[in-house]
Amino acid sequence: MACCVLQITGLIFGGVGMVGTLAATIMPQWRVSAHIDSNIVVFETTWEGLWMDCISQLGIRLQCKFYDSVLALPQPLEAFRALMCIAVILSIISFLMAIVGVKYTHRTKEDPRGISVFILAAGVAFLLTGILMLIPVSWTAGSIIHDFYDPKVPTPLKRELGAALYVGWVSAALLIAAGAMYCSF
Repeated sequence: MACCVLQITGLIFGGVGMVGTLAATIMPQWRVSAHIDSNIVVFETTWEGLWMDCISQLGIRLQCKFYDSVLALPQPLEAFRALMCIAVILSIISFLMAIVGVKYTHRTKEDPRGISVFILAAGVAFLLTGILMLIPVSWTAGSIIHDFYDPKVPTPLKRELGAALYVGWVSAALLIAAGAMYCSF
């Protein structure tokens, strides 16, 4: 019975982590403009994501623009895009493997070795997805924090951590927890 509860919990964590991986990849709030001057009146808020930039004017009007050229992007951004796309695909595959493993664990007890291979593969895939996701999210957060405290960076170019980074960290934690649960069988 405890095995059943652990598998279902791992499936729920993996599913939420998969949705979070997709959300963090799509969200434009990776870098958010920092308002650190003495000026209290702020007319524009800038969001920078993996795929687009958005500008919100007074919280009323939102304009988003996809990046013009893939070749004009900075190399870290290109790498982060690739890692997040691989993480999305791997999270979907690992979630499907986990569903198959859980489904057939409850149906057949004749071949537990064949089923445990599915569960173990799903666990390893969840762990790998969580690690793949941590790389771009943590690297981006580190560069934002470094630039924020760097006196050489002009104040209008300073950014803060966006919501997509927090979604990414929570999703990575859930995926790693799901992977640990499935690898423990």
